[in-house]
Amino acid sequence: MNIVIGTVVLMALAAWAWQRLETPVDREVAFEATRRMVFLNGPRLVVALISAGLFAELLPDESVRAYLGDTSGMTGVLLGAVLGIVTPGGAFVSFALAAGATQAGASASALVAYISAWSLFALTKVITEELAFLGVRFILLRVVFTFPLPLIAGAVALVF
Repeated sequence: MNIVIGTVVLMALAAWAWQRLETPVDREVAFEATRRMVFLNGPRLVVALISAGLFAELLPDESVRAYLGDTSGMTGVLLGAVLGIVTPGGAFVSFALAAGATQAGASASALVAYISAWSLFALTKVITEELAFLGVRFILLRVVFTFPLPLIAGAVALVF
């Protein structure tokens, strides 16, 4: 039910913002951009949700609960962070995997570490984007100073 409420609130905010655009041309441009985004991301979202459901069915629940479940503690947080780093692909892949792991019994703390590590250190992003644009020195500095963050976030999530 929360997702329905959130969707309705976001749609109301979007309608309000659209209505406040000054000219009909601005509204048409905004509508066209929205249409393009829906046609681009709609199929990805459908595939991601179907994949998450299938992935959840393929995951061995016992293993997920043992390695990433509520009793895994900091080991699960560390494993979640490592898996986040090595997960290829964009948000549709990582969030679908996280949703599947949730259904299979992964703890919130392990998933906080997973999503945090993926957001900060996804290897595909680091290699293809950061290395190409910013160089090795920048990557090393950033990793040294930000590596503890997914572990800290997962440890804090253990408490809640």
